[in-house]
Amino acid sequence: MTDVLGVLVIARNGDRTEYYQDPKTYESSYTESTALGAAESHQLGTFLRSTYMSSSSPSYIERLKTDLVDTHEVHVHVKAGGEGTVIFDSAIALLQGLFPPNPANKIVLANGTTVIAPLGGYQYVPIETVEPFNDRSLEPWTDCPAFEQHISNVYSSPEFKATARAADPFFGAVRDYVFGRSATLENAIYDYVSTELSHNKTYAHRLPPTLVEQARGLADYHENAIFSDKDVGGIGNLAGRTVLHTVLESLQRIAFNGDPLQFLLVETSYQPFISLFHMLEMTNENPELAAIPNYASALAFELRRGPPPEDRDFVRIKFKNGTNGDFETYHAFGHKADISATEFIYKIRNYAITSQKQWAAACTSGLQDDLFHIAPVFAILAVVLLLGMFILSKFVKSARAKAQSTRIRLADDEVSQSHLPQSQHPNYGTVFNVGSGIVPF
Repeated sequence: MTDVLGVLVIARNGDRTEYYQDPKTYESSYTESTALGAAESHQLGTFLRSTYMSSSSPSYIERLKTDLVDTHEVHVHVKAGGEGTVIFDSAIALLQGLFPPNPANKIVLANGTTVIAPLGGYQYVPIETVEPFNDRSLEPWTDCPAFEQHISNVYSSPEFKATARAADPFFGAVRDYVFGRSATLENAIYDYVSTELSHNKTYAHRLPPTLVEQARGLADYHENAIFSDKDVGGIGNLAGRTVLHTVLESLQRIAFNGDPLQFLLVETSYQPFISLFHMLEMTNENPELAAIPNYASALAFELRRGPPPEDRDFVRIKFKNGTNGDFETYHAFGHKADISATEFIYKIRNYAITSQKQWAAACTSGLQDDLFHIAPVFAILAVVLLLGMFILSKFVKSARAKAQSTRIRLADDEVSQSHLPQSQHPNYGTVFNVGSGIVPF
């Protein structure tokens, strides 16, 4: 039996109201938590507590303080972008299950009075929100030109177009149930259908049961195509590459005896799950992972000490898809068992994006190549434009000179009209340029 030294858990938020993402940029709309979502996340927190903080569990973290949270041992990162308010609420609910109220959470004042924290000893676990404007680790796909180009490439691919054609009958059938919303594969409408099915009784009674299943299947196809890439370091895996830095750093910190960290929770949305499953080659043996994880899903990276005489640390990967069932163990890179921590880090570390600067470079890398190829075209166009402007300027100068030469009156005309009073002269008040002089009439 191996000892669990610590764990990193990536958790998805719980249920929420309808949430729209622009199919071309993934800019998002506003959404709110629901009581169902809070209950799902609280249930996940309770499950994680029984898994890692119960002495009877095979995954028990022996050194972790379990009754009252030690904020040196437990850290929490929460995505603040996109559906961030929902994710924050889900993190709070999860932590209520992970560290429930405890009467021992109290203080004795100087006068001898004992004060217990509200709600029977509620535990306030510090949360670090990850804001996209200064940390792209949990939402790297927005405001990223290269990722937007990747989305466009997916939509224009032969496979996507063939899938869209095959799905035409479904989108025709579901159009009566989405009330004016665009029913296309690019704008997969599963979120609306699923939300209404859960919260609208009338809608749930009207919707044919096969339609929601088809909508989910097409949404899984759509999101898997967007948030994956054939190249491990490709732009499609951006959501996994940015969170990967947190994964590797936390495993190294847990392995170091001088660092107290033993439990790191990353509360986020569904996108990093899909990318990580592909990057770790877990979808090769488990194609069902190439899909949107359910609400309150959890992906755990456990750092385990090998059994004697083994002196190495190993990484065990577990995934729980939603609130039903238990953790299932999966293996990375084709292994049939836990992978050594050194091998795991070695195989994947070069694909991690560790800074804002690296993220910015990744978001412009392909575009620079495109600009290099089209630069000669722009240069030719610029030369043609300058040449055209030069010819036009010559033409205008010539026309002006011709006009001026026709406006100069002959001397005989001036003499023949010299007897007229000045005020009746036809050119009274006009100024003509003659050579370098100015002649008033």
